[in-house]
Parts: sequence; structure tokens; C-alpha cells
Amino acid sequence: MAKASTEPRRFAAIDCGTNSIRLLIAERWFDEGGRAHLRELNRDNIIVRLGQGVDATGRFADEALSRVDAALHTYADRMVEYAVEDVMMGATSATRDAANKDEFFDITAKHLGRIKPGAQAQVISGEDEAKLSFAGAVGDLPGQLGSDPADPNRYEGVCVIDLGGGSTEFVVQVGGELQAYSADMGCVRLTERFLRSQPPTEGEIAEARAMIDKLLQDVSQHVDFSAVKRVVGVAGTMTTLCAITKGLESYDSERIHMSTLPLQDFRAMALKLVDMSPEQRLELGPMHPGRADVIGGGALIIDAFSEIFLQRGLMQITVSEKDILDGMLAEVVNRNLA
Repeated sequence: MAKASTEPRRFAAIDCGTNSIRLLIAERWFDEGGRAHLRELNRDNIIVRLGQGVDATGRFADEALSRVDAALHTYADRMVEYAVEDVMMGATSATRDAANKDEFFDITAKHLGRIKPGAQAQVISGEDEAKLSFAGAVGDLPGQLGSDPADPNRYEGVCVIDLGGGSTEFVVQVGGELQAYSADMGCVRLTERFLRSQPPTEGEIAEARAMIDKLLQDVSQHVDFSAVKRVVGVAGTMTTLCAITKGLESYDSERIHMSTLPLQDFRAMALKLVDMSPEQRLELGPMHPGRADVIGGGALIIDAFSEIFLQRGLMQITVSEKDILDGMLAEVVNRNLA
């Protein structure tokens, strides 16, 4: 017998990027008025460095695939524990580039099939990744914007920047439409390609900056920076930098989510991270050990886009803990509306 449509049901989303693999489990429930709500049950992040060496070799390293296998085994066990009915897994930047992606998909099918027969990870295009990130990131903004949640133009001028390990997505709402572009620059990709010393040399930094500047010019051909009124940063580099800028002794998602900081302070702290060794970065309480050696590449990206927005008079950045993972969860919930 089919479940009544108003019964609570549990769903999950998994985001596998270049540096980390993340899980979100939530329950859809209905109030007395029949309105649907989502209750977050579990959120986790495991650094797997799937993109290790992909920029140079074009292939996933065996040890990286082993780390993904172990992480997905853990996540599948947890989804079984929570009685998850359906799951959506997105494979982003690193998977788009790897020649041996079939080995990756053999692993994902094995674990996702435990939750729903035939379930498989999806390679998400850069444009779709940007739009899903936007949907997730802006979910808690209406109250801050002072706008009506039902107003379709409530996110006009909001620019979401999703700074990942292998790519960075830029998406802004202009005239009610989303302009999106995915640039092939991220903290892992830049570190492996240019920042070979720890801390990096002036020459290495200059090479990285040249690539970033060129790619930001490409972004500006697709995303109207002049229309931006508010900047929202998402993903681990952004949230970690937020925690450090706020002076937190440890990583605290609740104190990070929807924090609004002076963009100049955010940028200044990013530049300090560039000049530190991984050991020095680890002395900063919120720094994850799996991020300490690559966050400098992301910090250079932050420095570059901060300059663009500061020149345009945008003095603040808001950091969201919600991103593509939350956008994917909304997708899997919507396909189970019946």
C-alpha cells in the first residue's frame, strides 16, 4: 500500500567535489495546515581530495578513489540508519575532467544502490552547479533582505560565489533571470598547478594571479558584475575564512551561517592565509587539516573578486553554510512530491 502523501519521508543529497564529499539528510513533514516543511537531520563533510593530481594526469588517483569508497560506505550506512527513501548525488568539477570516471561511477552505484535500486551519481554541468548553488545559498536570505518570500524578484542583484576545489561558480539574478558561469579555478587546482611551495613564492603567486585575472575576465562576459548589489559566498574556503575573520576558536556552523562581514576584512585575512605555511594555518582553530595545504589558492581567488566588488562600492560579503547540497536536496524532494 502506498504511503499517504502527508506522511513524513526522508531524503538525502550528496555533493562530491574536488576536495570534499558532503551529505545532507532531511525529513519532509506537513503541518496541520497541510504545508510542507523540511527538517534537517544530519549534515556531514569528509575531505577526500578526489581531484588529487587530476589537473596534471587527467585521471583519478587510486588512493583518491579509495577515500571516496570509504566515505560513501560511511554515508550509505548512515542513510540506511535514517531510513532514507531517495538520494541525489552530484559529481562536480573533478568528475567532469577525469578519464577514468567509470571507476568512480562503479563505486557510487554500489553504495547508492543500497538506498534506492539503480540510483547513480550525476555529473552536474558547471551552469547547473551554479544554479543549484544559488538555490541553496539564498534560502535563508529573504528575512535579511526585508523582502516578501513570495516576490520572484527578491534576489535581484544577489551574486552567489561557490568557491570549490576545482572550479568556482558565479551566479547573479538580473532582471528576474539567472546569469551563471563556471570558471575552472579552485583551491586545489590552483595550488597543484602554481603554488608548489609552502608558503608560495612571489613568482608562484604572480602566476596564479595571472590565471585568475584571465578567468575573471571570462566570467565578466557572462555575469554582469555591475548589476551586483549583494555578494554571498559559499563552500568550505569561504566558510573557513569567515570563521577565522570572526575570530572563532573553532568551526561553528551556526555562528558562520548568514554572517555578514566587511569585505575588506575578509580580503585582508585571505591575503594573510596566502603567506602562511600549512602548519601555521592549522594553528588557526577553525582550519580543517584537509584544507590547510590548499586554502591559499582559494584565498587568491577571494582577493581577486573582492577587488572587483570593492571598486564598485560593495563593502560587505555574506557567508552561507547552505549551498549546492541544499539545492540538490530540494531537487530530490520535488521529484518525490506524489
